[in-house]
Amino acid sequence: MDFEYKISTRSWGQLTDEQLFAFCQENRNLRFERTREGEIIIMSPTGGETGNRNIKIAARLELWNEEARLGISFDSSTGFILPNGAMRSPDVAWIILNRWQALSEEEKEKFPPLCPDFVIELRSKTDSLKILQKKMQEWIENGCRLAWLMDVQDQKVYIYRPGKKVETLDSFNTKLSGGQILPGFELDLNILK
Repeated sequence: MDFEYKISTRSWGQLTDEQLFAFCQENRNLRFERTREGEIIIMSPTGGETGNRNIKIAARLELWNEEARLGISFDSSTGFILPNGAMRSPDVAWIILNRWQALSEEEKEKFPPLCPDFVIELRSKTDSLKILQKKMQEWIENGCRLAWLMDVQDQKVYIYRPGKKVETLDSFNTKLSGGQILPGFELDLNILK
């Protein structure tokens, strides 16, 4: 499926970051993102299999992070205000510690106004690969240093890095390395099967 559920905000005008945060707080039972054009996208909850895979990935990143103490990890409920004005929410995110510490307490409490250094998006059966690939490119264009798109049903992983061609792995029988961005972090993709 190559569509997203969007809410028109024409009669209100484009929501500011503050208004968007308030709107999301008033509608906590729904998840939203905002495109750089200001359109509000309704995000559907994940199914059981995808939710289980998300927690496995997030748990492994956080366990590594607790040992490494190099940054801050985030789950799929966290929205980030990107430099292009979009508010996006990846399945898993990580920010290097000094960038997080440079934010004010208010910025940390709301949608942090920065792009994560590392993101993971996990494609569920109902997600459009084309839309997710476009979103991954947006992460990179806004400052993300490493991004992994995991397509479980097709057993492919797309690795995004700034200034490099997208790398495609055609198997989940491997481990991904965080390289210089997340030194020592490895994710065994067999956990996602």
